[in-house]
Amino acid sequence: MRIRALVLAASGAVALSALAVPAAQAATAGPAVTFSSLKVNSGKDIVVGSTAMVTVSASYTVTKPANLDPNSFGTFPLLYRGATLGMNSDDLLGGDDPGTCTASSSTVLKCTAKIQFRPKGSDEDGDLYSSEAGTWKLGALAVNGDEGLTWQGNLGTTHLQRRSTLTTNAAPEPVKKGKTITVTGKLARANWDTNTYAGYSTQPVKLQFKKKGATSYTTLKTIKTSTTGALKTTVTASADGSFRYVFAGTTTTSPVTSTGDFVDVQ
Repeated sequence: MRIRALVLAASGAVALSALAVPAAQAATAGPAVTFSSLKVNSGKDIVVGSTAMVTVSASYTVTKPANLDPNSFGTFPLLYRGATLGMNSDDLLGGDDPGTCTASSSTVLKCTAKIQFRPKGSDEDGDLYSSEAGTWKLGALAVNGDEGLTWQGNLGTTHLQRRSTLTTNAAPEPVKKGKTITVTGKLARANWDTNTYAGYSTQPVKLQFKKKGATSYTTLKTIKTSTTGALKTTVTASADGSFRYVFAGTTTTSPVTSTGDFVDVQ
């Protein structure tokens, strides 16, 4: 992924542009700051659907020299993959605007920022490919008025996941006690390249049942999706109640629970 270049606006505030930062600029010494306590999306996985942009919040602390003007540089929390963080990182993602910081002392700033995630096929600014779902490292960048850059990596990790969907249909309805109920469904997940949802193949999914009047579901069995994401299994009708499928999720794909489908057993 490409992070939008960081440039200094005429007003002296740091802003994002669509231009690349030349290698010579990337080598310029940046502000003498360090980052800590970076948390993205409150520590939760970041889940992105097939088309809509997702914006999450980040919070972090910046430590600086007492004589360094906090208005002389801007800061950006980042997601990256690879051994090191920098302009040569294979995958790099940051927000559209620098963070907003408040001084808690002469040397410590408490900051927040927004990071946007756009599926590749959604618009001209889209930069997420389906192959890039998974584990990302967290880091941060500071840029000053000379376009000097200070990078800091290894501030944690997060999962960037493709949103999943799951359906359940139990039939026939109603059904006589002792007869066979067939429970079908489909597990699909967002494709960021095509802005569609496609079946997620060979994934373990739990079939659960909640008897009428009960307060919780019980797992009956675990089955795997077909090559198209389809689910199909049978159970014996024993009592009125609801069936549902539950997918625990993977590193690349969010967990999901289907809506329960009630069956009247006569």
